[in-house]
Amino acid sequence: MPTNNTNTKLIYPDLSYQVTGICFEVHNEVDRFGRERQYGDLIEKKLAERNISYIREFRIGPTGNTVDFFIDQKLFLEIKAKRLILKEDFYQAQRYLQEAGIPLALLINFRNRYLKPIRIVKIDTDTRKKFLQDSYH
Repeated sequence: MPTNNTNTKLIYPDLSYQVTGICFEVHNEVDRFGRERQYGDLIEKKLAERNISYIREFRIGPTGNTVDFFIDQKLFLEIKAKRLILKEDFYQAQRYLQEAGIPLALLINFRNRYLKPIRIVKIDTDTRKKFLQDSYH
């Protein structure tokens, strides 16, 4: 009987699990009405404590776009502290993935009562042109 193990299809499951766990800790400590900077500072501290390599405010390519965290040279972490995640936030993360050639981003809005990490996977079709084109406007 074949098993239906979806974990084999996840991109960086262990690393994204660790990063998500850190974000839950930060959310519990700061609560949901902190500032984006507060969340970022505490995430940075916890990444360092766990010896997870990262670059904060990583500049991507010639456009100068900046992602909040580039973790272990594998995934982007984009943090928000706003009422709602908008379509533009998804597009922004997808542009970062397309421009850098990175396969995975985690988009996390700390303003939510319950943290709901969003995994964004790099699109490998011709629709990516739309995201790259939008980044220059």
